Amino acid sequence: MKTFNEFIAEVYDPEVQGRSQIRKQGEGGRVGSLRKKSEPEKRRMKAAGGGKMVPAKTYKDRKDIGGQRKRSEREQQPTQARGSARLDPRAAQRKAAMERRAAKASGGTTKLRSQALSKKADSLLATKKKQKVDPRYKPQKASGLTAQERKAVTKKGERKLRDLVLSATGKKKESQLKNPITQKEITRRNKKKAQA
Repeated sequence: MKTFNEFIAEVYDPEVQGRSQIRKQGEGGRVGSLRKKSEPEKRRMKAAGGGKMVPAKTYKDRKDIGGQRKRSEREQQPTQARGSARLDPRAAQRKAAMERRAAKASGGTTKLRSQALSKKADSLLATKKKQKVDPRYKPQKASGLTAQERKAVTKKGERKLRDLVLSATGKKKESQLKNPITQKEITRRNKKKAQA
């Protein structure tokens, strides 16, 4: 059987204590520990091009690692001095009298009306039906095209449409059309508008 001193020495072993520390400084100067997903846990995919999808390997580190955010950045700060929102007694009396007159004119106290409105709102929220989704709905699958490939496909379609419209109207250039079709023409007209 262990003595008390042996037991204490074992329990307060510095190596064990170091391992059991809950808050550790994370890698790369992080405030907390690294919570990056391991390879099997990663679900994010990216387009490899040519209609293929591959797991996204790179998870970029945040720029603000190691820095605690100030409270002023996280919370809405007061715009006036502390206590300035309170009314002086005379102004408070005047406000209360105006509220009473308004309540009398509408037929009931504002407090009761506001309570009734909040009850009604609560009941409406409680009985709100969940929007049903069509059982035949299938979410759109990723195309597997990179951003560059998607842009190329879009431009090709725009050019085809432009050529069809030009041949149908008998015009020679897209600039002669009332409404622009290609993104190139839209940006050209916007630039022209901005200069004028």
